[in-house]
Amino acid sequence: MQQPNLILILIDDLGWMDLGCYGSRFHQTPHLDALAAQGMRFTRAYASSPVCSPTRASLMTGRAPARVGITNWIPGGDRRGRLREAPNLHWLPRTERSLAAELAAHGYQTWHVGKWHLGDAPFSPREHGFQVNHGGCHLGHPPSYWAPFAIPGLEDAAPGIHLTDHLTERAIALLRARDPGRPFLLNLWHYAVHTPIQAPPALVEKYRRKAAASGLDRVPAFADGGEMPVLPQEPGRPMGRIRRRVVQSDPAYAALVEHLDAAVGRLLGELDRLGLARDTLVLFTSDNGGLATAEGSPTCNAPLSEGKGWDREGGVRVCQIARWPGQVAAGARCDQPVWSCDWFPTALAAAGLPPRPELHRDGVDLLPLLTGMGSPAARTLCWHFPHYGNQGGRPAAWALRGSWKLVHRYEAGSDELFDLEADPGEACDRAAMHPGIVAGLRRDLAAWQREVEAIIPSPDPDWERLRALVPDGPANGDD
Repeated sequence: MQQPNLILILIDDLGWMDLGCYGSRFHQTPHLDALAAQGMRFTRAYASSPVCSPTRASLMTGRAPARVGITNWIPGGDRRGRLREAPNLHWLPRTERSLAAELAAHGYQTWHVGKWHLGDAPFSPREHGFQVNHGGCHLGHPPSYWAPFAIPGLEDAAPGIHLTDHLTERAIALLRARDPGRPFLLNLWHYAVHTPIQAPPALVEKYRRKAAASGLDRVPAFADGGEMPVLPQEPGRPMGRIRRRVVQSDPAYAALVEHLDAAVGRLLGELDRLGLARDTLVLFTSDNGGLATAEGSPTCNAPLSEGKGWDREGGVRVCQIARWPGQVAAGARCDQPVWSCDWFPTALAAAGLPPRPELHRDGVDLLPLLTGMGSPAARTLCWHFPHYGNQGGRPAAWALRGSWKLVHRYEAGSDELFDLEADPGEACDRAAMHPGIVAGLRRDLAAWQREVEAIIPSPDPDWERLRALVPDGPANGDD
């Protein structure tokens, strides 16, 4: 069989409930809904971290963030809480062999378009096996979605051009200029739908009218939560408060999602026009859950709880769709847990290349699952997030096996247990009812942490003194 082309479409901060095919009743995503109907939709796909850079590192290496040394977004915040956060690398080490480097060594054309957030030169996409790089740099979000973009490594466009359109056109140009005698890997890593939430005004107005017609503009969109777990960054300000979005009703965010959907539709349409669709495995996914508890809280992940920056399902469960006509059955659905680390070995297998388990140690080949030929063995997936999320999350580690999820909280040294099948919102801690399950998952998590040499956060001896200096008073969580 001819080696397939590989396209990884990675979206920034797209929530599990943000697409129509995943249940959104407010956002309209016809092209991605069609993609899901043409391939496999994953209901329990997970990012390897609740924030962006660690997941991106895992997609490129097949290795868990703690093993790579990137456990927070780059460069990470200097937030003061009860614990001192673990150190975090500010780049993807060149000692890591990326999927792009491995495929390039076997004749693939390798292109990166869009957000990278794994370091500038000498750690940019070009130093990690990509022969072309448009816009991949240190930036975690765009200064503006409207040209001029001011993104290093990306040529600017005429004023008024939207970044999502510009990146899509760069990707389409690469498809048209490809060497037809060689397969390609295209990383199309959009900056959308990360803040700033900037979308075409006509689409924003469309959703304002939709919200008004449905009465959503009269439904309370936010609920105030507890105190943020870190000190305010500006001296003299009171402790921040968590502010959760409880319903999808943000017109600007909905417009940005639909605009992204249309851009993906144009790329897929170009694959059809060029006759490449049947020879191309497309994977669409997100780097973490939707932003629901800070920074404007533009989306809601319910029935999952919380969102980006949290150990809860809303922080790490993501949309994922795979399409490969003739290989992946149309309308297929996968309910098994899979995660970011699996892309590396799966892409190698699809390309007919031997596995490299010494590289992609934390991922498994999903090709048998995609093609209906088998399923991976049951496994325990483990996360280590020794940081305070900007969105209110606290340092934690967690393990998932089947429907059971154990969460170990570093501040209290306590464990929680959730049955995700019965309780996807993680409302009921069942640890006291199932001590055997707790003990087994705790052993799995501890063994994994030893193997990857996870760095555990330590108490901050100055916390009580510093907390006492912060004045009381209301403040939202956007400090």
